[in-house]
Amino acid sequence: MGDSERDWTALVQAVADSPKRDNSAYHKAMAEARQAFDVAEAALGGPVQVKTKTKMKRSGEYVVKWMFKRVK
Repeated sequence: MGDSERDWTALVQAVADSPKRDNSAYHKAMAEARQAFDVAEAALGGPVQVKTKTKMKRSGEYVVKWMFKRVK
């Protein structure tokens, strides 16, 4: 077994042994984003285009503002 193969095996083993990340907040945010698109399409009567603004507040909160516009 060559050095590069041992390195690759060690890397794969390290990834396999690493603790699993909790992605529940990400999945919840993505579900809310899909729901926002559905609501915007229903309210505007068709496909929509989205524009975003982001802001980091002094409190450490990261705010994303979504603005939907009907596609013509």
